Amino acid sequence: MDYYVIALLVVILSCIEQSWAASCVVDSFQVKQDFDPKRYSGKWYALQKKDPEGLFLQDNISAEYTISDDGSMTASSKGRVTLFGFWVVCADMAAQYSVPDPGTPGKMFMNYQGLASYLSSGGDNYWVIDTDYDNYAITYACRTLKEDGSCDDGYALIFSRNPRGLPPAIQRIGLAKFAC
Repeated sequence: MDYYVIALLVVILSCIEQSWAASCVVDSFQVKQDFDPKRYSGKWYALQKKDPEGLFLQDNISAEYTISDDGSMTASSKGRVTLFGFWVVCADMAAQYSVPDPGTPGKMFMNYQGLASYLSSGGDNYWVIDTDYDNYAITYACRTLKEDGSCDDGYALIFSRNPRGLPPAIQRIGLAKFAC
């Protein structure tokens, strides 16, 4: 992948992290206004991520989001995992999403399961911070909240519809939008 894209993504993630540092209370984070799950559905490729603690998909991550007839969203994700420090395997995960507050559809709760016994299962907040639906999506998840409302263990992903990365025009818009 082009080093410019990687550098840009690092800058974007750093800026997001700095902006959140000003108000680390997770509930104060802004998400995509009027989030539309139908437009979000389809295939996404992770370009960059901030890892949580514990076992997590490392790289080559893709996610396919599907909307059922009743409007509920599910996802199947794939990625590479290293087990026991040396055993590299491709892993499959499945997730179901619910929207606790219909007024904020970009703030979802995700129940996930590893499709093999060595992968974790559980539930996380899953928030779509921003997306243009056609090129990029920025997501955030907090696994464990501290008493003060800040996140003790969370992760963020920047997705692209294209496995090769974001188009140059979107890279420039992203940099301008998230400049610190």
